[in-house]
Amino acid sequence: MNPLNATHIQEAAQFIASRTGDKPEVGLIMGSGLGMLGDYIEGAVTIPYEEIPHFPISTVEGHAGELMIGKLAGRSVVLMRGRFHMYEGYGPELTSFPVRVMKALGVAKLLVTNAAGGINTEYEAGDLMLISDHINLTGRNPLVGPNDNELGVRFPDMSEAYSRRLRAIARSTAEDQGFTLREGVYLAVIGPSFETPAEIRMMRIMGADAVGMSTVPEVIAARHSGLEVIGISCITNMAAGILDQPLSHTEVIETTERVKTLFINYVNALIPQL
Repeated sequence: MNPLNATHIQEAAQFIASRTGDKPEVGLIMGSGLGMLGDYIEGAVTIPYEEIPHFPISTVEGHAGELMIGKLAGRSVVLMRGRFHMYEGYGPELTSFPVRVMKALGVAKLLVTNAAGGINTEYEAGDLMLISDHINLTGRNPLVGPNDNELGVRFPDMSEAYSRRLRAIARSTAEDQGFTLREGVYLAVIGPSFETPAEIRMMRIMGADAVGMSTVPEVIAARHSGLEVIGISCITNMAAGILDQPLSHTEVIETTERVKTLFINYVNALIPQL
């Protein structure tokens, strides 16, 4: 199956549209442990990924594996409660396939979130970081192969992968909410092993503030599709070598649980302004 085939995209979008009368304006992709935002969607229609034509299936703890369509903070949204990762065995075309489907459903803006390790030593676990830019160290790109001009241009510009306009709104909203919003560069690796202390030192020299195993393929596909993107990382742990302790996915989930009230309040305040 070629997930960039426009027919597959339309089949998935038509199936989703047949289950709901809502026409989503904003797409949301929730990272590890952040899917609790779905609990606040009004009139939600929930569709397990395995029911949607051509969708992969999420296999990671903290990812529920379902699509939700409804109203959030007064806006029509489609929310991925759980995402797909290349370390699960999916290519970048498949991990970003849902973004193509969101575009076909009528989405114009994408809010993507993730759980990330803090590289910047000024950060602390529990911080939220607005993504200003990214570094792709996965060695993979969802646009490799024949280009479908119906989906986007062959060589999309990535000089403003994360919308400057939306970042200004995000900073203002955080100020209104009364908390410190970090802002920095997200670096993506393929995973699934956590990084070594030497790799973290290299990433810091490269200018990265946080590291994770997702997001970048989806953002590349979103920009290729013409979507306006905003990204938020939840710093769930400090990266290897910063603290004298081992890393674990359990810590990631525990931290997202601890900051869920801040995260939910912030996104609910942000969504109406996107």
